[in-house]
Formats: sequence, C-alpha cells, structure tokens
Amino acid sequence: MTAHPDPDDRHFSSSLSAESGGRTALRMERRLAHPPQRVWDAITRPAQLAKWFPSEVSVDLRPGGEIGFHFPGEPGPGPAMTGRVTDADEPRLFAFTWGEDHLSWEITPDGEGGSLLRLVHTFGDRFGAASFASGWQVCVTALGQVLDGGPVDVERDTGGTLHEAYLARFGELTRGRVEETDGGGRRVRFERQLVRPAEVVWDRLTGGVEPLTGSPVPPGFTADKVPAGPVTDVRAPELLAYAWHPEGEVRWELGPGTGHGPRLVLTQTGPRDFDTGGALAVWRARVEELAAGLLDR
Repeated sequence: MTAHPDPDDRHFSSSLSAESGGRTALRMERRLAHPPQRVWDAITRPAQLAKWFPSEVSVDLRPGGEIGFHFPGEPGPGPAMTGRVTDADEPRLFAFTWGEDHLSWEITPDGEGGSLLRLVHTFGDRFGAASFASGWQVCVTALGQVLDGGPVDVERDTGGTLHEAYLARFGELTRGRVEETDGGGRRVRFERQLVRPAEVVWDRLTGGVEPLTGSPVPPGFTADKVPAGPVTDVRAPELLAYAWHPEGEVRWELGPGTGHGPRLVLTQTGPRDFDTGGALAVWRARVEELAAGLLDR
C-alpha cells in the first residue's frame, strides 16, 4: 500500500529556527522501531542509502572523508556534487556537508529496541524550508520502509500538498516583510516557493492573455486597494512590473526555486509614508489565493 506522508504524523516532528550568519536550521525527528545499529547501517552504507536517499552516495566514512552525490542522468563518471564528512561516530552521529548545506543525523535509543532519528539540516535558503521538509519526510518515510524489510512505496509530493502543509506550519515564511529602500522609501516584500512550473503559474496569473509593455495589467497580478497602471516591464514567464504610484512599483518575479516550481518574489515599493501594513495584508491574501489555486490544479 502506498504511504502518504503526513506532517501531523505523531511519530514525526519538525521545527524551524534562525541560526547565526543568516542561516536556517530545519530540525526533524522520527521514531523508528529498530535499534541504533540498524539505523546507522541504513544511513551510512551506500547500498542502503540508494533505497531511500534522494541520490546515490559514495562516502569515505571518517571525519574529513569525501562524500559524493550521484544523480541519475548526470553526465560524467564522477559525482555531480561532493561534500565532506564532519562527524562519523558509530552508531550515534553521521554528519556531512552538501554544497553549502550541512546535514547532521543523530541516532539515540528510544524505548524497547527502538531509535529516535534526529535530522538537523542547516542551509542559507530560508524560503526553501518547506521544500526541504517535505522532501526529507518522504525520504525518511522510505527509510522506515527499508528498515521494516518491505518494498519502498512512498508517494512523492508531486501535488504540493505536503509542501503547503509545511508552509502553514512554518507560518513566518508567508507573512512578508517591510524593507527600507536606498532612496528613502519603503518596500513590502514576499518570497514564496510555488509548487507548479513557472509556465503554469504565469498562465494562471495572466488568464491566458499575454500582457505587453503599455497594456493593462492582468487582474491576476493585482490586489485590492492597490492601483494598477499599465505594464512597464514584462518577460514571460519570469517578470511583470507596473507603476501603482508616481514613486512606486509593483513587481512580480518568478525565478529558480526548490521543489517542483519557481520562487516567487513579489514587491510593492513606495514612498516613505505609504501604508505598508495594509499592503502586507492585501498581498498576503493574494499570494495565498494564488498558492491555493495552484494546489487545486
């Protein structure tokens, strides 16, 4: 039977925290009905990792040893990415770098013959947190199936439901923020990872009618109480901007993201005295409406 990972699983917990240097730590815990040594083998042996980890792995299992990540279809004989083992304390702690990220897997005894597996993933892309959390939950659910001796049969989060559930849990990622601009004005900024390809998002925003410079702004790019002048810049499916005030601009950008879709960066820039509180409220509602509509698809 296919497993459908649930962020409210009582055996699985998660949290998000800000770290020094502008980095973010995602902490996830999963109780497993297997002793620490079995869990250790499953998270360190390449043949076992290949059954549940998001890539094939080669590893020199010692502090300072190289770890390589091999993705299907990548050209060349070597790993697509490499890192370094930072901790290898059998059967308690396995940690390594992956690009600019750091992953720490800690195993402690739990109950009668069981284990508590704690993952701490530290990274710089705070707004990728829901993608990372949903991806790791799918992976660790598969790890549990490997340990249970059965086939791996986990539904990947292609529909985005798990991703959006984590965004709701990590609510601070959806609130937006107010920034100062170099010219003495203020800017409201939202950043949101989306769960459908950029072309799908663009089509939903435009309503299927391609905007041009100087044309009216499609309603999908507007929000209540924010005047919309004509389009001032457009590059499908990456960018649309328009003036809302003689000193202000609304700008929608769809760039590279984590997971299955683009990263939305939405800004409204204005003079020093513009109502940033009202702007935060209306744009948050608009972004939530867009995200819910993409999930429905």
